[in-house]
Amino acid sequence: MQNPYAKFIGGRNPREVIQATPERLTAIAGRLGPGGLDRAPAPGKWSVRQILCHLADGEIAFAFRIRQTLAEPNHVIQPFDQDAWGRYYASPSLDAHSALEAFSAARRWNLALLDAIGEEDFAKPVTHPERGAMTLQTIVETMAGHDINHLEQLERIAAA
Repeated sequence: MQNPYAKFIGGRNPREVIQATPERLTAIAGRLGPGGLDRAPAPGKWSVRQILCHLADGEIAFAFRIRQTLAEPNHVIQPFDQDAWGRYYASPSLDAHSALEAFSAARRWNLALLDAIGEEDFAKPVTHPERGAMTLQTIVETMAGHDINHLEQLERIAAA
């Protein structure tokens, strides 16, 4: 199966996308203000705060996947059920500011690691049980596409 997030990247550089995302998220959250963070695009859909929680959790998952790919030959990625993880995102204790801080910190750390490795490391093979054979570069592209998908979603919510 092909990377479902590749369609969001277009001709953009995945590393540049993932580097710019924390600043873009901060700008969107700032435009919405505290009162707009619980805005959802439709009933039953995740609010801005819940999307930020999802992005923070996703970055933790990407961090683990990157490190496992680098550390283990032919690693098999452990998929996760985003809806099962997300059932707690409605809790007021999972606030948008903390989610954005967690995402930004984990992303900085992931970028630092990606800057530290060699170009050959991006070709390391990894397998996703649902998506098939991948490389570390595919994981980075997935991160970028995932970012763009949610950034576009958040921009639509902010514009509404």
